[in-house]
Amino acid sequence: MESLTEHRRVSGPVVYGFLRLLRVSAARQGALMASLAEYCRSHELLLSGVFTERSAATGSAAFTGLLDVLALPDTYGVVAPAASHLGTKPIAGERQKRIETAGARLLLVRGLRGPRPSGHGPTSPPSAGRRRGSLGPAPALDAET
Repeated sequence: MESLTEHRRVSGPVVYGFLRLLRVSAARQGALMASLAEYCRSHELLLSGVFTERSAATGSAAFTGLLDVLALPDTYGVVAPAASHLGTKPIAGERQKRIETAGARLLLVRGLRGPRPSGHGPTSPPSAGRRRGSLGPAPALDAET
């Protein structure tokens, strides 16, 4: 008898991560990579790589590389910890348009939040007690400009 789908590894839609890391510690970088991997695991997405921008310059090799892989067949989208990882507001807005023009979706681990009633904590439980999945960190596609 064949296993249920839930008990077999199934490839989800292919996504690529994008991180903007300016003057960030190794521990913070590791935590951000882990958050992308956990988000993809919990949403059944296949994180195929992570592009890392390490410069505030407008012309970024990391973002250009991201746009290149978005042209590949079967690429679903881009996952980032927050919209701020796309850059400052004007740059992020333009980059979001370019991602959408490429036919990809932008998925944010922490989406845009509205104000919460006072006295309410985070919208999800802390991750300290969560069991880690078997998905290891995605290969880092580091491009320094």
